[in-house]
Amino acid sequence: MKKPMIAIVGRPNVGKSTLFNALAGERISIVKDTPGVTRDRIYADISWLDKNYTLVDTGGIEPESKDIILSQMREQAQIAIDAADVILFMTDVRQGLVDSDAKVADLLRRSRKPVLLVVNKVDHFDKNMPDVYEFYNLGIGDPIPISAVSKMGLGELLDEVAKKLPEDSFMEEEDDRPRVAIVGKPNVGKSSIINRLFGENRVIVSDIAGTTRDAIDTNIRYNEKDYVFIDTAGIRRKSKIKEELERFSIIRAVAAVERADVVVVVIDATEGVTEQDAKIAGIAHDRGKGILIAVNKWDVVEKETNTSKKYTEKIRQILSFLSYAEVVFISAKTGQRMTKLFDYIDVVIQNQNLRIATGVLNEIISEATVLQQPPSDRGKRLKIYYATQVSVKPPTFVIFVNNKKLMHFSYLRYLENKLREAFGFSGTPLRLFVRERKEKNGWNGS
Repeated sequence: MKKPMIAIVGRPNVGKSTLFNALAGERISIVKDTPGVTRDRIYADISWLDKNYTLVDTGGIEPESKDIILSQMREQAQIAIDAADVILFMTDVRQGLVDSDAKVADLLRRSRKPVLLVVNKVDHFDKNMPDVYEFYNLGIGDPIPISAVSKMGLGELLDEVAKKLPEDSFMEEEDDRPRVAIVGKPNVGKSSIINRLFGENRVIVSDIAGTTRDAIDTNIRYNEKDYVFIDTAGIRRKSKIKEELERFSIIRAVAAVERADVVVVVIDATEGVTEQDAKIAGIAHDRGKGILIAVNKWDVVEKETNTSKKYTEKIRQILSFLSYAEVVFISAKTGQRMTKLFDYIDVVIQNQNLRIATGVLNEIISEATVLQQPPSDRGKRLKIYYATQVSVKPPTFVIFVNNKKLMHFSYLRYLENKLREAFGFSGTPLRLFVRERKEKNGWNGS
């Protein structure tokens, strides 16, 4: 099911990260009383009334500031606004209504997105409410009083978020075309890849505006089959603020990955694999998407014996959690191996939707336990009764055992590897869940 995106925006130091952490249920963003301090992870999945959302935190907006960091944060917030389904506009009751709030409100009105005006730091509702009423002057709707620190008013706020979204916000799009997100750091050649694929196939299509300002959905036809490529273009102008560049690409990646079936993680061959590549790839992995690693600009790399093999080994070392993802070396500039992307994408989609019959699955599990005995602890040995596949995209399995505490992580990984040996599953993560079942007394555990 599709997850609508909620963006938290506002001036610096009004409590955006505190609200983000309160809703996410854990301390994810750094919170400090210094404008512009948010530098940590800026998205989280949250649930309310059986509905799932993606929450995005942003740096503060200073509409008139010429400071380079604040101007970068303003642009980053604009990207989040463009990607969002609902915007939480945060203000501060202690500071009162200031000129910057009015300018941010103007910016949000132009977005034509649903906006909820949130007045933070209302620690005493009776005492602070006269000050809350001042924010009606923004002309952007009824102010919703909350205290992010005390977690007061958050339920009412989420109720209002749900009201702002049409019911079909949670529905999957009725479109059977494979959706392929091209993600990666700025300037690795994401747009060039799509331009090359589009140009080589000589297909006239209309570009449909995507979820972010620089994102474009492009229909490309290859071998009588249509694909939708989601381009998350990097920032067009260079910036010296590395951290903010990373935040831009993370926000774009989250928005694109949510909508995709397959994610192509693009790596710059001249730079090698970086920590930022790992972060972006991790988003797709965590969300169970099909993944392909494309090493672009391969034409400019000096080749020696086994250059591609050594490069692949380096990728496997740094992106160890993506051992299942194929690596393809391409050049958007020359067209080298570009059409091979379609073959890889088709394989990934097939594997994401692969279903294994319960009987066949249990034969493989049984053979695996014969080859390597399940772990034991204090004389008790793990017994595996049977396994079954419960869903696809990604393929998800439940393994029923006598005591799930005996299932070591290493043995679960061993079983996953055996499933991959038997069925391939190239390009897709697998989900393995362990459940207990007592031999005589029925079910135990969830």
